[in-house]
Amino acid sequence: MSEKLRKKLPRNQASPSTVRGILGEEAEHHTRAENVALRRRSMRLLGSLLHPVRWQVAEVAAATLIGTAAKVAVPALVGLGVDAGFHALDTGQWARFAFIAAAALVSALLAGLLEGHAKAVTPKFAQALVLELRRRLFAHSQRLSIAFHEKYTSGRLISRQTSDVEAIREFVAGGISQFVSSLLFLGMTVVALMLLDVPSGLILLAGLVPTGLFAFWFVTQSRNRFRKVRVASSRMIGSFVESMVGIRAVQAFRAEGARTGEFRDRADEYRDTNADVFFVFAVANTFIVALAGIVSAVLMFYDGSRVLAGTLPVGVLLSAVLYARQFFDPVTEIMMFVNQLQGATTALEKISGVLEEEPTLADPEVPVTLDGARGHIEVDGVTFSYTDGTPVLPRIDLNIPAGQVVALVGETGAGKTTLVKLIARTVDPQQGAVRIDGTDLRDVTDADLRRTIVSVTQDSYLFSGTVADNIALGRPGASRTDIEAAAINVGADGFIRALPEGYDTDVRSRGGRLSAGQRQLVSFARAFLADPQVLILDEATSSLDLPSERLVQRGLQTLLKGRTAIIIAHRLSTVSIAHRVLVMADGRIVEDGDPEVLVAEATGHFASLHGQWETSLRG
Repeated sequence: MSEKLRKKLPRNQASPSTVRGILGEEAEHHTRAENVALRRRSMRLLGSLLHPVRWQVAEVAAATLIGTAAKVAVPALVGLGVDAGFHALDTGQWARFAFIAAAALVSALLAGLLEGHAKAVTPKFAQALVLELRRRLFAHSQRLSIAFHEKYTSGRLISRQTSDVEAIREFVAGGISQFVSSLLFLGMTVVALMLLDVPSGLILLAGLVPTGLFAFWFVTQSRNRFRKVRVASSRMIGSFVESMVGIRAVQAFRAEGARTGEFRDRADEYRDTNADVFFVFAVANTFIVALAGIVSAVLMFYDGSRVLAGTLPVGVLLSAVLYARQFFDPVTEIMMFVNQLQGATTALEKISGVLEEEPTLADPEVPVTLDGARGHIEVDGVTFSYTDGTPVLPRIDLNIPAGQVVALVGETGAGKTTLVKLIARTVDPQQGAVRIDGTDLRDVTDADLRRTIVSVTQDSYLFSGTVADNIALGRPGASRTDIEAAAINVGADGFIRALPEGYDTDVRSRGGRLSAGQRQLVSFARAFLADPQVLILDEATSSLDLPSERLVQRGLQTLLKGRTAIIIAHRLSTVSIAHRVLVMADGRIVEDGDPEVLVAEATGHFASLHGQWETSLRG
C-alpha cells in the first residue's frame, strides 16, 4: 500500500496560484466568492474538453460499473463455493458447487477484462483531451497582447503548457474512473456483505466512521500543502528559465554563483514543501493499514466465535475476511484521487484563467479594411500613461505623409518607443487617436494592421530552423525566389551564401549561429518580404558593426523606398537617410524638420546631438 501511495504522488507541481483576476499575484488563499468563480470557470473548461469524448466516457463508465460489480461478487461466490463444497462432501451433489465455481471464475475474468478495457480506452480519450487543451492554450497565448506577455512570465506559461496540462491528463486518465470505481466498490461491498450476514456488514460499515473523520483531516491538511508545492515549483521553474534565457548575461558578469544560489533556495523550498506532503501521506498510509488490520481482527474474532458456535457458515467468515482485506484499498485510491484532484483543480484554474483572458487590444465589431493603404499616419491629440499614472506622452500631434521617412531622436526616456508602440498599436492611447489613411487604428483588425505595419526591433528574434525559413516568416508560403530576392535587396545574400549550407543553414536556437549584425540583416529581409506600407525600425541598426552598417545602408534605401517609415535612430548614418527628423524630450516633440535645416540651427537640440555624433566618430 505504501508503494502504491509513493507511485501516485505528484511528479510535477508547477502550477502557480492566481488569485486576483487572471494575472493576479500568487497566493495561497482565496475568498469564498473567488473560489466559486474559479470552480465555475474550471468546470466550464473541463466540460468543453469532455464533450467531444462523451461517448468514450460513457463507455468507460459502463465498463467500470459492470466490472466493479463483478469484482465485488467474487469474495461472496468464493464463500458460497466453500459452503457448497462442504455440503457436496456430505451429499455427493457437486452441481451447485460447480455452478458457483464457474460463476466465480466468470466474475473474476469479467472484472479483469472490463477493468483492462477501461484502462485501455481512458488514456486514449485523455490524450485527445490533452491535445485539444495544448492546442487551445498555444493558439490563445499567441493571440494575447504584448501587455499580457510582459506581465505573465515565460516560466509560468511553460508551467501551464507542461506540468499543469499533465496534471489534468493524469486526473482524467486515471483519477476520475478510479474514484468512481472506488466509491462503487465501497458501496457494493457493504451491500454484498449485508446480504451475506448483517452483523458482519455492520462491523465493516462501522469502519467507515473513523475513515470519514480521517478523510476530512486529510483533505484539510493536503489542500494548503499542495498549493504551496505548486507555488514553490513555479518559482523554481521560473528561476531556471530566467537563468537559461539570460545565460549570456550570467556568464558575462560571472553571476553563476548568485544564480545557482537563488535556484538552490527555490529548489530547497520545493523540497521542503514536498516533504510536508509526503508526511501527510505517510500518516494516511499508517492509518489505513492500521484500520484495515483492526477491522479484519474484529471480524475474525467475532465471526470466528460464531463459526465455532455453529451459528455462522465457514464460507461467510471467509467472504467477510476477504471483503475486509479489500475494503480499505479503495479508501487509499480515494485519497489518491484527492491528491490528483488538488493538482487538477489548481491546474484547471490557471489554464482556464489564461484561456479566458481577452486581448487588451480587441478587434472592432465592424472592422474597416485597409486594402490599398498608402501609409499616411496621423497622431491626433494623443496622450498616454502607463499603469502607475505617470504621463509618458502628455499630448502629441503629428502628421506623417505617405512615403515619408521620419527619424525619431532624443535621449533615453524621451518617449520615442512609446510613440512607435502607439503607431504600431501594441498599446492604445488614453485620449486622442492614431490614424492610418484617415482610419482610426482601433477600427482595424489586428491581422489587417500587421499586414500594413511591420516593426523591426533591436532584438531580432530568429527561430530554430533555416535562414530561408526565418526570412519566410515575413510572408508564409513565399517562393524560394522571393526569399532570395528579399535577401539580395537588403544586402544579406552575400553572407548567407557564405554559410555552410547557404539559405538552408540551420541558425540554431535564437539564431545563435549568426552574429548580431547578421541576425539584423535577416530581419530586414523578412520585413522586405512582408512588403508593408508602414515600416517601424526601433533601434534596428544599433547592433550592426561598421562593415555591416555600411552594407545595410544600401539595403535600407531599397527597403524604405515607397514606404512610410518611422526610425528610432541613435546613429548619424541612420538619420542621414530620413526626409524628416523629430526630436523628442519629456514626451513632446521639441523639434521637427529637415535634418540639414535642423543642423544649420546651431542652438537646437538636433544640432547639439549631431555635434556629439560627429565628435564620437572622430574619437
